[in-house]
Amino acid sequence: MEQGNLTEWLIEEGQAFGPGDVIARIETDKATVDLEAQDDGVLAKILVPAGTNDIEVGQAIFVTVEEEDDVGSFGNFDASESSEPAAAAPEPVAAAPAAPAAAMNYPDHQLEGLPALSPTMESGNLTEWLIKEGEAFGPGDVLARIETDKATVDLEAQDDGVIAKILVAGGTNDVAVGTPMYVIVGEQEDVAAFAHFVPGGAPAQAAATPAAAPASSSPAATATATPTATTATGGRIFASPLAKKLAAEMGLSLSMITATGPSGRIVERDVLAAQASGTATASVAEAIAAPVAAAPAKAATPAAPAAAPPAGATYTDVPNTQMRKVIAKRLVESKQEIPHYYLSVECEMDALLALRKTLLADHSAKVSVNDFVVKASGYALRKVPEVNAQWGADAIRYLDNVDVCVAVATDGGLVTPIVSDVPALGLTDISSTVKDLATRARDGKLAPNEMIGGTFTVSNLGMFGVSHFTSIINPPQVAILAVGSTIPRVVPTMDPDPDAAQYRTAQVMTVTLSCDHRVVDGAVGAQWLQAFKSCIQDPMKLLL
Repeated sequence: MEQGNLTEWLIEEGQAFGPGDVIARIETDKATVDLEAQDDGVLAKILVPAGTNDIEVGQAIFVTVEEEDDVGSFGNFDASESSEPAAAAPEPVAAAPAAPAAAMNYPDHQLEGLPALSPTMESGNLTEWLIKEGEAFGPGDVLARIETDKATVDLEAQDDGVIAKILVAGGTNDVAVGTPMYVIVGEQEDVAAFAHFVPGGAPAQAAATPAAAPASSSPAATATATPTATTATGGRIFASPLAKKLAAEMGLSLSMITATGPSGRIVERDVLAAQASGTATASVAEAIAAPVAAAPAKAATPAAPAAAPPAGATYTDVPNTQMRKVIAKRLVESKQEIPHYYLSVECEMDALLALRKTLLADHSAKVSVNDFVVKASGYALRKVPEVNAQWGADAIRYLDNVDVCVAVATDGGLVTPIVSDVPALGLTDISSTVKDLATRARDGKLAPNEMIGGTFTVSNLGMFGVSHFTSIINPPQVAILAVGSTIPRVVPTMDPDPDAAQYRTAQVMTVTLSCDHRVVDGAVGAQWLQAFKSCIQDPMKLLL
């Protein structure tokens, strides 16, 4: 997530709230989620009105105070103004810079970060905690639920322990992989020592001692704890929530910190290293004022305005959801980075349809044409393993496992659950597996391992009456099969007897293989289609 849409406010200026109260609703790239309060407070000023789209992560959207008497001081507050505090505004107190983690004297504990729940996962949404601070747990107990870009999964404990401190509240979005989320101790009596624990910070006694507020401190500095920094040219800097928080507390500028995290993201160790070297010193107000000042300039230059409609035309604009934007981005990357080419063949389906009818009548085997296609794809991948591969800059990886992804349309977009080890499965096994995966995909209940991976993809639009189409490759795979509908065709009999009928009617299905030319040469793609077609036209091979 880089941006979000603020759909509505559920609380008004001057209204008090408590932990768990829903303040606003935010549309992310995955879903519309509730922004819940983590503590008591009063909403002093709304900075971003409801209905505002494409709000940058970290942008200040509201100001909170502790006392209702302070609300009036923020009547004319503007986050984009100078960092000098208003005359009547309460002056915030900055926290003392945190000491290195090595200086702590806490009981034995374990700091647990957000795990990577898939090979490509960089961040996730922590939807809820199922355990409380001070509560013991055992192996297999579900501690929290994490929403990835594909599904919501349970975070299970691997050992015994006690939750000493929860560092990331339920409902927090865009938590970077590796971000510390909670602290585990072995004994119940050690929990109290972590009441004010901060990762990488000083012990609670030292942290409780306030420092003198810097002259540049302002209410704007307290409006957001995780500012989004910008570079000198206005480009966005990516940093984990913890790194942003630590940098703000230490008075460090994110633009001066060298990133070593995934995909160039600044993480906790980068902030601590910058503090130790003294190369990124900047005031908290400067770190926050930069993105606020840069935001209007960015909004003034829209990337791609909608085309003007013809004169007199009527139309309705439906705003793109964050999920649709992500899907569009990935499809464009695939088409731009992968050299696609396409091969099509026509397969006669009469023998397969007759076998399917027999299986249904005599054995009550409810197998679909798509089940035969998945099985035939697995057969062809075994016969032509050069298609069962992945592209790498230094080497082409040929995979031993044959796992076929099946494209499933859902309300949120296209997902591709995986049928694992297809050559080892019978038609009825494939049928039950595909039905189960498709049902759970539409309900959003697939586990990450059921969606991440796969060595080949099948996309079937034949049931919608589409006779022929091409598909976009799902990287890191190197091929995808587009399956059209079965329609009657007049085909030559190839009978040498001139007195015999020269033409007949056959049921024909057109399939198109999209290939990555970096890995799959044209002849290899043709060989794969020949192996696939031989199974479809002689389906008894699939029963062996």
